[in-house]
Amino acid sequence: MNVTEAVARRISVRAFKPDTPPAATVREILELAARAPSGGNLQPWRLYALAGEPLAELKAQVAANPFGETPEYDVYPASLWDPFRTRRFQNGEDLYAAIGIPREDKPARLRQLAKNGELFGAPVGLFFCLDRKLGPPQWSDLGMFMQTVMLLAVERGLDTCAQEYWARYPKLVGDLVGMPQDHMLFSGMALGWRDDTHPINTLRSARDAFDTWAELKGFD
Repeated sequence: MNVTEAVARRISVRAFKPDTPPAATVREILELAARAPSGGNLQPWRLYALAGEPLAELKAQVAANPFGETPEYDVYPASLWDPFRTRRFQNGEDLYAAIGIPREDKPARLRQLAKNGELFGAPVGLFFCLDRKLGPPQWSDLGMFMQTVMLLAVERGLDTCAQEYWARYPKLVGDLVGMPQDHMLFSGMALGWRDDTHPINTLRSARDAFDTWAELKGFD
């Protein structure tokens, strides 16, 4: 598989098989991903990979606290504007349509939202952290590290779903994994093999046309 194929195959998978990937495979992905670029080679990422009993304990604690905690940062601006608002709205509508949940069925939508806290049934949870004194450039570096993890996973036949949902549980996750007090949780990520029989995994989020967001200048 080349990079183009990996990019094309990668989606946010929201239904996983229960089988746990070998620890050696997970470690290989993460070690290779550390070749991702970072400004000044700061390598700002700190990561915890959970499976088995530790992951089950995390899911149990989240289920006992469904409303979450106070996030340390806003995943989205307080009031989105277009085109960002429309993109987010349409993505949500497409997701619920894929699994047959109408807009008026609020309880079903909330149940689907709660599956974030179960990592959508994934057998591995990755949690990405960084020193809270670092700034937006290092957050960008961490994002490049996460993207590299996702593409390496696809190359090995695995799938992922990046979840900033976990910003709602900074203390719970931090306490469970023993994260240093001077670090903060940025994002989680579900990792495993996708369940190809589940309709939610048929969703491919839309992308705007190239000319909407890019210009080429000075080319022949």
